[in-house]
Amino acid sequence: MSTAEQEAITIRRVTPWWRLLPRDKFALVAACWMVVLFACFLLGPELFGKAATAINLRARNLAPGSLENGWLMILGGDALGRSILARLIVASRNTMTIALTAVILAMLAGGALGMIAGYIGRGVGQIIMRFADVLQSFPSLLLAVVVLYVLEPSVTNLIIVLSITRLPIYLRVTRAEVMEVRERVFVDAARALGGGRFHILRRHITPVVAPTLLTILTVDFSIVMLAESSLSFLGIGIQPPEITWGLMVAQGRNYLSQAWWLAFFPGLAIMLATLSGNILSNWLRIVSDPEQRWRLETVGQDKRKPEKQGQGAGGRTDG
Repeated sequence: MSTAEQEAITIRRVTPWWRLLPRDKFALVAACWMVVLFACFLLGPELFGKAATAINLRARNLAPGSLENGWLMILGGDALGRSILARLIVASRNTMTIALTAVILAMLAGGALGMIAGYIGRGVGQIIMRFADVLQSFPSLLLAVVVLYVLEPSVTNLIIVLSITRLPIYLRVTRAEVMEVRERVFVDAARALGGGRFHILRRHITPVVAPTLLTILTVDFSIVMLAESSLSFLGIGIQPPEITWGLMVAQGRNYLSQAWWLAFFPGLAIMLATLSGNILSNWLRIVSDPEQRWRLETVGQDKRKPEKQGQGAGGRTDG
């Protein structure tokens, strides 16, 4: 084995995933933006809840960039003179609660059903797959519109509807992964040692399938956020006095010709969150794939090699 191969193996053994994040600059920026969003999610309503609902008709449709009414008006005011910045921060909780809860529920339910369908198969698997076919036969947005039109458009109902529409994605991917993994040698060994079905699924197959599901979850976070914004834009999503980014875009569409910032900044927040989710999902895919992980592990290695070679040459010259 060559020195380069030995060094690559050593790097793979000692490099934890959190040390690989700074080696991808775009992923690092996306992660920092997501940390800011989670800080707004945790602390925003408690710190800026009153500012988000305080009406000031003198600042009605105030243009961004003015600090005369305080720094919270840096992004301008809405049709009632409320701070757009404060409302963006407060709205992040509802927006992220809906998106995260919906994709986590879809991943857990779809992943569990997919594992059962992929490992047990036969009659149970066929029933589960026909259930997924029925769900996928309806356009997801149309299904959400119909259900929310019948039910009350609340946060809980929105989470349930969006999680159901995303469930078939996790179900089909998990089933395909399990059907491939169950034929591997370590699964046969666990089965030969007397391991039960659910023991093998929990201890041996789930750790292999989990990275793929987490990658899909990161992408789905962006998709569900856009779906919630679309429903709010249509008027059947979250209703006032609750706030989401999609609702802010819907409320600002009537003022695009005279106060474009009412819809622009909430739309920008949605775009940045979606872009960050997509970048992080690509980073997670590379980190979780041993065949692609080396691309991040070897970043910076080539820069250090010439220095080491130069030091070695200098040492030989001095000798």
